[in-house]
Amino acid sequence: MDLDALVAIDVHVHVHADQHGHLALDDELNAAAAQYFKGDPYDPTVPEIAADYRGKKMAAVVFTVDAEAATGQPALSNEEIADLAAQHPDVLIPFGSVDPARGKAGVRLARRLVESSGVRGFKFHPSLQDFLPNDRAVYPLYEELQALGVPALFHTGQTGIGAGLPGGRGIRLRYSDPMLLDDVAADFPGLTIIMAHPSVPWQDAAISVATHKANVYIDLSGWSPKYFPPQLVRATNGLLKRKVLFGSDYPLLRPERWIRDFDALEIKDEVKPLVMKENAIRALGLR
Repeated sequence: MDLDALVAIDVHVHVHADQHGHLALDDELNAAAAQYFKGDPYDPTVPEIAADYRGKKMAAVVFTVDAEAATGQPALSNEEIADLAAQHPDVLIPFGSVDPARGKAGVRLARRLVESSGVRGFKFHPSLQDFLPNDRAVYPLYEELQALGVPALFHTGQTGIGAGLPGGRGIRLRYSDPMLLDDVAADFPGLTIIMAHPSVPWQDAAISVATHKANVYIDLSGWSPKYFPPQLVRATNGLLKRKVLFGSDYPLLRPERWIRDFDALEIKDEVKPLVMKENAIRALGLR
């Protein structure tokens, strides 16, 4: 990957469909998420994502979410995503996803994905996967990721998945409170943690954790920047200028829309390249 040739690194890109027509979410959740983001369902495959980002001169961190235990929807194959990403190493960085419900088998799977499939990090969605991030039962998995030297990316804040459905389809927002990750960051100081999204309604907590813990970053995906809370914009320009990362939440939110709205914010000129690329290079250990 030619980092100098890239204009940006998008650290939050979902793979919603595999090569065989299988989807990461069932029809009800997929439709609810599309409605929440005010768009039509769009489920590009890994090669389509690669072509899209190559045309934008961007790299993308790609992943699915393994939430089979909570949702009943069979997970997309981590191995297939990693194998396809390996065919596009100029623009794609594969992350894996291991459902904490898999227990010891999940710990072994995480190591295998890194050592045999070239996975560079892992995505967690506590609300969708139905677990508390600071549950000690998950700690062996974090210990393994720390030993492997790969980052963990956690959904935080409210979610469009299940939004508007009765009971939100049983998805609990409180599992994505960023303050729960303060425990994880304290107990695993060698684990790089990326808190995804403006953490509505807990934005101040996310800023606090990222300010206090050297191993914690924030990605700005999932919200158009025109809706960013003012304290997040201030933190991006100040204390957290080296801790904030560009992410879109593709395909539900496209990078071109995100960047258009980000350019309208009062972000210092010297901070923009940090957010768009340089902070991700450091957080992901790309150089």
